[in-house]
Amino acid sequence: MRVPARIRPYYDLFLMISAEISPRLDLASIRAQFPSLAQTVNGHPAVFFDGPGGTQVPQCVIDAMFHYLRRDNANSGGNYPTSRRTDAMIAGARAALADFFHCDADEVVFGQNMTSLTFAFSHAIGRELKPGDEIVVTRLDHDANVSPWLTMAEDRGLRVRWAEIHDQDCTLDMDDLASKINGKTKLVAVGYASNAVGTINPVKKIVHLAHKVGALAFIDAVHYAPHGLIDVADLDCDFLVCSTYKFFGPHMGVLFGKRKHLKELRPYKVRPLTDAIPFRWEWGTLNHECISGITACVEYIAEIGRRTGDAVSRRSAIEAAYRLIHRHERALLEHAMAGLRQISGLKIYGITDPTRFDRRCGTLAIRIEGHAPAELATRLGECGFFTWDGNYYAINLTEHLGVEKSGGFLRIGLVHYNTMEEVDLFVKVLREIVGWSKSANTKD
Repeated sequence: MRVPARIRPYYDLFLMISAEISPRLDLASIRAQFPSLAQTVNGHPAVFFDGPGGTQVPQCVIDAMFHYLRRDNANSGGNYPTSRRTDAMIAGARAALADFFHCDADEVVFGQNMTSLTFAFSHAIGRELKPGDEIVVTRLDHDANVSPWLTMAEDRGLRVRWAEIHDQDCTLDMDDLASKINGKTKLVAVGYASNAVGTINPVKKIVHLAHKVGALAFIDAVHYAPHGLIDVADLDCDFLVCSTYKFFGPHMGVLFGKRKHLKELRPYKVRPLTDAIPFRWEWGTLNHECISGITACVEYIAEIGRRTGDAVSRRSAIEAAYRLIHRHERALLEHAMAGLRQISGLKIYGITDPTRFDRRCGTLAIRIEGHAPAELATRLGECGFFTWDGNYYAINLTEHLGVEKSGGFLRIGLVHYNTMEEVDLFVKVLREIVGWSKSANTKD
């Protein structure tokens, strides 16, 4: 929104007052729920900036998994108590994820991980396509939302069209994307947010472009899920997939699929497996102990929202939680950006303009002149800072930007349990590792 200059001072005052009276995250309470945050490394407090590779897990998730294995461990579908309790637990987790996605419970599919689910659905979707049909993928995506479609396209004789990016800020070129979608397009695969550079894509608009030509929209929300509210009803996407271990839960993949697709597509499955949805998409015995942690994971997020006093349902509590999470992570992002910019030779990839931070999350990909990403990650790790180096499977992006052969990026991932103090300490230690900064090289 563009605010007229004559009322700008009053508008800024309104924002400042609103910020002061708005609910805030109780960081002390939140951090106390994550046992892993109390670790030390070489006498240094552990700082978990590795969220994009997998967030930490609150005690309630650990307790739920322990309780299931200790008391209810059984296969599903049996006529005895532990099996019936297992069935009830799975149904409860499905209902929790339905609230998380904003869909119906029979539209939720469990899987080993996002990659496996995407391969499974790519094969099923491919059965409906013919040579000459087209699919669209992007340079910005994690390869789990690229390779399954490339493999399927090769098997079925399809044409793959690539949507390009704006190199200067690592955002999708929406004009280019729109030009690649036409009457032959049968599927558009796109990420909600980049796991490498943090860009948040205009997914609702992309879904609309796909649907205008009758194509399916397959959304990878793995990286977006810990940072922003997911509403598949509003997006109108056909499929959306993510991994619970990226939003404070156990190592599993979960998928939303519109009911009509789950019914009409033909899965590869064993013959005795029912044709009822969503079970026809869940092959073999599920990972019950991990599923038992999923309800606790969703409840952890919802409880953050319930503390505002505004929530009347689990879904409304989840919505309130993400408003708080977004606000805190935005402040962390602005603080981290300001600190990193003081280090000479450091380049930040992605959106760096604070007025456009609504289009990115707090995932920072950087390179520092004269220092390999692996070297920096190793030295930071010795000081207790957990970061990632490399391409994080966003290999099409690192190749396109010309950094793949020189080690990719150093990635800093901020999530809601991180603090301003951790950001300050990180910048201080990184500056010491690098050995020089703008301030050190600037004469008074």
